[in-house]
Amino acid sequence: VQLQASGGGLVQPGGSLMLSCAASGFTLDYYAIGWFRQAPGKEREGVSCISSIDGSVYYADSVKGRFTISIDNSKNIVYLQMNNLGPEDTGIWYCATDRYPFGGQCGPDNKYDFWGQGTLVTVSS
Repeated sequence: VQLQASGGGLVQPGGSLMLSCAASGFTLDYYAIGWFRQAPGKEREGVSCISSIDGSVYYADSVKGRFTISIDNSKNIVYLQMNNLGPEDTGIWYCATDRYPFGGQCGPDNKYDFWGQGTLVTVSS
């Protein structure tokens, strides 16, 4: 049973990356799934989530209009398309699941209880 984040790498400012969060050993069908960023020397912060129950999505203000979260239930993968990346997006990116999302929804207050290993994103020229 695991979550595996992938898709990180080195990209120039203004560039794009797509992160993937693949679940194995369990289904994402009834969970909320979130993406988190941990910049060097800073605390981890939630930037986006999606509910596989009601399809609701959430974006932090810092990524609104730049990032898009989606889920492919047939592949058991959540994606985060990241456009117009800036140096502030540099860090280790994690995905996690909330197995008991309140009201089946996604928002800034979900409680995540299962985490995957991160993937490193570096935005630099």
